[in-house]
Amino acid sequence: MLSSIFVRFKTGLSYTAILSALIMSGCTLTGQQEQPLTPAAKAEMEMKQFQKVIDDAQGLASLDVIRAYIGLETLITDPQLRQKNIDDTWLTLTKLTPEQRRGVVIKADENTLQGWLDLLNTYEYNKDDADKLSTAVREWQTRYPRNPAALTLPASLLRLSQPSVSTNSQIALLLPLTGQAKVFGEAIRQGFLDAQSGLPQPQAMPTSQAPKNDDSLASILEELGISNTETSATNSDTTKESPDNSETNQAKEEKETDAFSSNMTVQLDPIAQNSRQVIVYDTNSQPIDILLKKAQQDGANLIVGPLLKPEVMKTIELQSGLPVLALNELDALPSATTVCFFSLSPEDETRNAAQHLRQQQKSNPLIIVPDNKFGQRMAQTFADEWQRSGGGTVLQQTFSSVESLKASINRGVGIRMTGTPVLPTANAPLPLETQSIPSAGGAIDSVYIIATSDELTLIKPMIDMAISTQKRPPIYVSSRSNQGGTGPDFRMEMDGIQFSDIPLMTGANLPLMQKASSKFANDYSLMRLYAMGIDAWSLANNYNDLTKGTLRFNGISGSLHVENNCTVYRQLPWMQFKQGKIEPVTQ
Repeated sequence: MLSSIFVRFKTGLSYTAILSALIMSGCTLTGQQEQPLTPAAKAEMEMKQFQKVIDDAQGLASLDVIRAYIGLETLITDPQLRQKNIDDTWLTLTKLTPEQRRGVVIKADENTLQGWLDLLNTYEYNKDDADKLSTAVREWQTRYPRNPAALTLPASLLRLSQPSVSTNSQIALLLPLTGQAKVFGEAIRQGFLDAQSGLPQPQAMPTSQAPKNDDSLASILEELGISNTETSATNSDTTKESPDNSETNQAKEEKETDAFSSNMTVQLDPIAQNSRQVIVYDTNSQPIDILLKKAQQDGANLIVGPLLKPEVMKTIELQSGLPVLALNELDALPSATTVCFFSLSPEDETRNAAQHLRQQQKSNPLIIVPDNKFGQRMAQTFADEWQRSGGGTVLQQTFSSVESLKASINRGVGIRMTGTPVLPTANAPLPLETQSIPSAGGAIDSVYIIATSDELTLIKPMIDMAISTQKRPPIYVSSRSNQGGTGPDFRMEMDGIQFSDIPLMTGANLPLMQKASSKFANDYSLMRLYAMGIDAWSLANNYNDLTKGTLRFNGISGSLHVENNCTVYRQLPWMQFKQGKIEPVTQ
């Protein structure tokens, strides 16, 4: 009996304790729920909810995803992220199937969604005529002034809705024709105007060449992708042929022409010839905003240029309304702009090199670059492209100067097939002389070198010192080492090495190469800028295809096509030194 009473008493105490705990817990929870979320916390929670809807869709378009993008846009404060949201919303809209569009049910308070769908209809009805599309989009912006896309159009739609550029329109060519960058602007100007008036046509038998060296204008040279030892033209006007030396130059050209084999395969597209008026403006004569206004007043319908990055940035900020083909790229390209970009980007060449090595079935590359910001940038570009295409870790080594390379050779120091993994540029690269780790993925099976010809003539023997020729992996080099006047001894010494360069420098059009060599005293860096001017003319004459992203053109500076942000990407041909000759590389 006592036992029974004790059990009931104990059970009662237990229930009382549990009930008390529940009441206290409930009070605490109620108190917590009553505390309102801060605006920032609420916004963060909502952003996560919207983003989850987008992520769960895995790229599939639906009305729920579009609503999530619309909701997300109201919470974004960063201008670049907002533009990306607008671009992503538009991309999702364009993926909707006709059945999905017909089945759309819009709520009374979904004015923003209604605006987006009307914009899609506007695009669908007018997409085949850029002029009509431009007018229709402006009318849509008037009807929906508060829609996010009315304030900043999706980047792809902005370009498609640009009024078409007539093939008879006037071109304003903006280049530095005085001051430190004069020689570079002049080379591009001559290429542009020579292309307009007509160029020598390719012949069956192609030619050879390679670039020269000199110190000057480090920041401008790096910006244009030119080595600070790659041109002697910065200290004197070399853009005119010297009558006294014309016979000597011609003999040198014919001698170097013999270096190319007779089976060159680079194809070039014909260059447009027409009577479009071109007015040239010196960007050092007046501020860029004044020049743009003057060009507009003079009747220009298309701007080609400017060349230097600060002026390109200023042109974008001014938003003149004129179509622009800028002759340089920016480190961070804005997505919503009427500006297209074309340059001799060293990053393009480095990405191209990574792709070429992948195509040749290489898996463990070592990249050797200058020990400076340019070298770090190129190593990072190569590694990013390598990993983007499915490759693993890229190892790197660096060198500082010709003098230090000579000192290393004198000490008997070679270049071993080791390196450090390419890290973000905040991490210092490894000097050549420092011991390092072998490739994590196995033995190094390829070496990519970015160096001048003087540097390469020291780096290659240092590799040979450390590893036998039979075991040495294939070596690939950039156009930086292809410099005028290197001669047959250099070609023999570099036997087996592959290099990339623009078609002009591979003998794709021998008469044009000879003409350029005469103009610029065989200075390859200026000859490349001359080729850029020629292709800028072709791009200007195909500007509508450029803005639509449909342009593909085999130019004199590379095989050109359009990527994101209306940026022209150059694919370069690959050549190989073989028994004193230069042969095309067959994949």
